[in-house]
Amino acid sequence: QVQLVESGGGLVQPGGSLRLSCAASGSIFSIYDMGWYRQAPGKQRELVAIISRGGYTNYADSVKGRFTISRDNAKNTVFLQMMNLEPEDTAVYYCNAEQGIATLRSYWGQGIQVTVSS
Repeated sequence: QVQLVESGGGLVQPGGSLRLSCAASGSIFSIYDMGWYRQAPGKQRELVAIISRGGYTNYADSVKGRFTISRDNAKNTVFLQMMNLEPEDTAVYYCNAEQGIATLRSYWGQGIQVTVSS
């Protein structure tokens, strides 16, 4: 009942920046945590950053100090500002949202490619 649409991916040089956006639509009430995951070829999907409805954030060690997650609750949109990108950041990035009504439900975006290369 919730659809997530990511935007902002693409190709960037090492040291560059990208800003990812993810907008939730549909039955968007009772959405709590939102976040970003990524999966590189040959690796497991990993958590990049999450943010609660109240603004609590958690980051993977590999991106601390470089990435910033934020959200606009009124627009049900989550952002990921990525600074000083490295080739190791290359992956498909997935938006995630958790909805709590009677039980918790997880929703995923389709994924967008981020490629960091010279």
